[in-house]
Amino acid sequence: QVQLVESGGGLVQTGGSLRLSCSASGRTFSTYAMAWFRQAPGKERELVARISRSGITSYLDSVKGRFTISRDNAKNAMYLQMNSLKPEDTAIYYCAAQGNLKYDYWGQGTEVTVSS
Repeated sequence: QVQLVESGGGLVQTGGSLRLSCSASGRTFSTYAMAWFRQAPGKERELVARISRSGITSYLDSVKGRFTISRDNAKNAMYLQMNSLKPEDTAIYYCAAQGNLKYDYWGQGTEVTVSS
């Protein structure tokens, strides 16, 4: 079992930066691929970025070049550095741990608001 807790959200102006953190409990963090999802009001949840157990990353097209996902297995932590933020990045951001096929564990979310 993995428990996930996000932090680092907040209010920022267009063009600003935020760094989200996801802290995981348990000794098996390194065995999970991890991801950041987001859900904006009235929209479906979408996968923003994913990092494999070996550190291979992938991104939603709209955030490529602006967001960077990383992980520190020694600290049981994952991060999302978000630069050049836009109002359309406004959402609740969730971290998730992927089991064999699906994302089995989720955090409670952290809210990001980008003002224009």
